[in-house]
Amino acid sequence: MNQNISHQVEKQAEAAQKFGKDGMDAMLRSFGTLSKASQAIAVEATDFAKQSFEHGTATLEKLAGVRSLDKALEIQTEYMKTSYERLVAQTTKMTELYQNLAKEMAKPFEGLVAQAQDQFAKAQDRAFKVVKDGVTKVEDEAGKAYDAAKDAA
Repeated sequence: MNQNISHQVEKQAEAAQKFGKDGMDAMLRSFGTLSKASQAIAVEATDFAKQSFEHGTATLEKLAGVRSLDKALEIQTEYMKTSYERLVAQTTKMTELYQNLAKEMAKPFEGLVAQAQDQFAKAQDRAFKVVKDGVTKVEDEAGKAYDAAKDAA
């Protein structure tokens, strides 16, 4: 019996060690994804900032050459409208980048979660069997003791 328990403990330790290694591997893959996606997000944000600066500079150059208030208001209105549209498009693009980042970072862990759930279910089944076997032994011993007491009386 002790050898069986020792073997069980050894198997559980090996499984826990493998699970820990798999978890570390998944975490490293996830961080790799984070690194690549962060670079892409930074490039996108930098490009947008650069384009925004260029758009603002071009608008200021247009405004510098204007001779009428109506034309200045027209240029400013166009600038505001275009800036708003660009901002909405950029926000949508950045949202997609962050959503993809979250999905990609979670992928390495999907198998581990299923594995952990499976291991938990197996451990739970083993624990219930041990308890059931223990209760059965106690009942058998109690029955024997009762029979012995009844025979002695």
